[in-house]
Amino acid sequence: MAFAADMSDDAIAERIKPVGDVYLDGELPDVAPATEAVADAGPRDGATIYNTKCMACHATGAAGAPVKGDASAWSARIAQGNETLYTHAINGFNAMPAKGTCMDCSDDEIKAAVDFIISGL
Repeated sequence: MAFAADMSDDAIAERIKPVGDVYLDGELPDVAPATEAVADAGPRDGATIYNTKCMACHATGAAGAPVKGDASAWSARIAQGNETLYTHAINGFNAMPAKGTCMDCSDDEIKAAVDFIISGL
């Protein structure tokens, strides 16, 4: 068991002080909320979405996800048409949750990720 050597009021206050502050949206007028900062950055491209959100499953085949680049795994899916692929990616399908859990992705970003995944097949 460890004990603090300095038991002065100042030393105790230093050890138990908060490690951060919590601010509610609108309390800091000079700081934009995180959602505004993302929106101001503009839409992300399909490669960015894939590499940050989709590849965990679509590069490994986790939970039965078709792997990017595996034409045989994608052929029947692609045959259903892009709109079906987009709908499944946005709303979820089988083991894939809606938007692949990328809840900060717009529908257009999800569509761009789908296009990236199936490109070159």
